[in-house]
Amino acid sequence: MSDTTNELQIAKRRTFAIISHPDAGKTTLTEKFLLYGGAINLAGSVKGKATAKHAVSDWMEIEKERGISVTSSVLQFGYDGFCINILDTPGHQDFSEDTYRTLMAADSAVMVIDASKGVEAQTRKLFKVCGMRGIPIFTFINKMDRDANDTFELLDDIEKELGIATCPINWPIGSGKRFKGVYDRKEKCVITYEDTEKGTKEGHTTKIPADDEAQLTAYIGEEARTQLADEMELLGGAGSDFDLEQVQNGKLSPVFFGSALTNFGVEIFLQYFLQMTMPPLPRKSDIGVIHPAEHDFSAFVFKIQANMNKAHRDRVAFMRICSGKFTAGMEVNHVQGGKIMRLSQPQQLMASERKMVEEAYAGDIIGVFDPGIFSIGDTICMPGESFRYEGIPTFAPEHFARVRQIDTMKRKQFVKGVNQIAQEGAIQIFQELSTGMEEIIVGVVGVLQFEVLKYRLENEYNVEIALENLPYAHIRWIKNKDIDVDKITGTSDMKRVKDLKGNPLLLFVNAWSVGMTLDRNEGLILEEFGRD
Repeated sequence: MSDTTNELQIAKRRTFAIISHPDAGKTTLTEKFLLYGGAINLAGSVKGKATAKHAVSDWMEIEKERGISVTSSVLQFGYDGFCINILDTPGHQDFSEDTYRTLMAADSAVMVIDASKGVEAQTRKLFKVCGMRGIPIFTFINKMDRDANDTFELLDDIEKELGIATCPINWPIGSGKRFKGVYDRKEKCVITYEDTEKGTKEGHTTKIPADDEAQLTAYIGEEARTQLADEMELLGGAGSDFDLEQVQNGKLSPVFFGSALTNFGVEIFLQYFLQMTMPPLPRKSDIGVIHPAEHDFSAFVFKIQANMNKAHRDRVAFMRICSGKFTAGMEVNHVQGGKIMRLSQPQQLMASERKMVEEAYAGDIIGVFDPGIFSIGDTICMPGESFRYEGIPTFAPEHFARVRQIDTMKRKQFVKGVNQIAQEGAIQIFQELSTGMEEIIVGVVGVLQFEVLKYRLENEYNVEIALENLPYAHIRWIKNKDIDVDKITGTSDMKRVKDLKGNPLLLFVNAWSVGMTLDRNEGLILEEFGRD
């Protein structure tokens, strides 16, 4: 393959995920990126008035009602010659599994931190996922237009809590009402703060050279100028030096300061970020490492979403292209399905807006119509090839409930709805070993997912359900394929179930019961994670 056009197109791609604790301003930052890329003309605040526009990356009805993101959105835009793919993730911890899968499709991550709160619980959890993959992490400390924690304390917090070195690329001058702008350490100038509250990219910032003491004092005041000089001297002696190789290996996080709401520091961040990030990275497969520009088309499915648009009533499988060029109508090999097929209705999305695509390259995300044949983790490659990308682990559910439909006449819609939502990976469904679909147990990572399940079944499938919470908190997959599950000697709080694929599993109320069951059954191997 490897022709020059393909190589140039792939070199332009940047694919990253945005992660944060809820309310750190992630969705607002995403919108401002789109504003600079010309993808939207006016950014709307998620928490605006009832009449205001909802965030463009929140498309599901429940998201608009609750003001939170519960699914990952895929957004593409162009900026300064780059083609940028943003994977916007849910911030709420109850949807961390969706975020984890999305991070599998990203080459780097932007971590948004609230300047008045520092590192929060969910940030810590998501960071660990990034660390497992070794992907570069860029930090945007947001909400500097409000009173913030001490800057050195914020950096110390990141280093201690997340175990990663930091290197501030710019430095804030004050915060809240005293916020004057940022000092650019590379350019050695102060970029003055201007509020563009209306969500536009209008407004002009002034660059004041650091050695122009008179102009600097006139703008920020003598006290702030002296403090800045002292802080830069302190940082020079104590801070980590910028090292691009360390950044790209996920060992050093460049840190930026700004305010997404008032649109200050966002474009500065975007420009530096594009200089520091890499084009699509090679991926591991069972035949070795696949290089983006040196291999023909290949991709993997990282997300499935049903009913994205009520007018369409369809299922979309999201694929991260890992190598080569995709052309609409081309024949591909669906490895897990074991058949050659055409990917129908290939499209790229701007939240719920869709456009059909004729071609796409490594680094891009495409959505294709899924008639129910794809699963999360599936590999797609060219006919004549057959390899698999690394699987995506399934999180162990921590909350369980028995679910039944209230109107027994709607059995068909109920089974279809529960199955489709389970195939998306939002929930996991289990059945008693001895029964069929009459008895369904739903397992979720976070309890809010029960609410989403109830809402979606009612609104998308017209089925009302009743949920009965179960006491189980621990689940284990049985690795031994030859074991007779009925003959396992368990504990009184153990329940035998099977998943959608018929694999046997054990549910436990207490953690100690897992160890006791292993002790009572010689040779039994239990696993905490399943594989998609």
